[in-house]
Amino acid sequence: MVSLAVAALHEREPDRLWPLLADALPQLFGGDALIYKLDDWNESSGTLGLSPGVAAEFDRLGDEALGLLRAGYPFARHYGSGDGREPVTAHRAVGRAWSASRTAGLLGEIMDLDHVLAIPLPQSSTPVTGCLIYRSGTDFTDDQVRVARHLQPLLAAVDEQRQLLESWQRLTVPDASAGPCGAPSAAGALTPRETTVLLLLVDALTASAIGRRLGISERTVHKHIENIYRKLGTRDRISTVLRAQRLGLVAPRHAVENRW
Repeated sequence: MVSLAVAALHEREPDRLWPLLADALPQLFGGDALIYKLDDWNESSGTLGLSPGVAAEFDRLGDEALGLLRAGYPFARHYGSGDGREPVTAHRAVGRAWSASRTAGLLGEIMDLDHVLAIPLPQSSTPVTGCLIYRSGTDFTDDQVRVARHLQPLLAAVDEQRQLLESWQRLTVPDASAGPCGAPSAAGALTPRETTVLLLLVDALTASAIGRRLGISERTVHKHIENIYRKLGTRDRISTVLRAQRLGLVAPRHAVENRW
């Protein structure tokens, strides 16, 4: 888990973060496949991704079958009835109704899978976002469900990283990848984590608030801020924000405030 977190937090491309998780998490839980659902997904559209080993099987599905899997039975109903976001297996959510469901039948037919574990992002609302891990044989154990619970803050931090990097890409000017005379800009010097901290500095969040958003300690936040100051050649928050704007690392202040 630690190596996975380190790899994710050093990834600069937001589109690679969840595929990285999708490749690694099934092995951690003795699973065979993973689906992740992000942002505004539903039965016909929205961000949905697969672990590499099952992409070919899903590509062959028709719209009706794919819509059935996208619908997320029984978890959309389970989590939609309240604010609880504890990981749960399909059997624990609905009992014998799972084995008799159309979704379970489809999974068994296309990939010989019997069981599914839902790991929602802890702060997600409707639609609930997160991932589903599938496997054949016996159901996920109590210990594995507990591991999933401990894993939720990491998944939330990775998705926060994804969203902030996407915001940074949208806000960065087209030529921000090169400085004067073609020299590399400060954007290339900042790590992905430092970039996300910079974006939250622009949003006027305190170090404590940044730590809560990213799931890291306030001391770690201050270390990132020190590195940002050093790399941008600044000494305080205001001069850092202004320099980042001049370099094209972030949009002007008013544009950043309105992006949400």
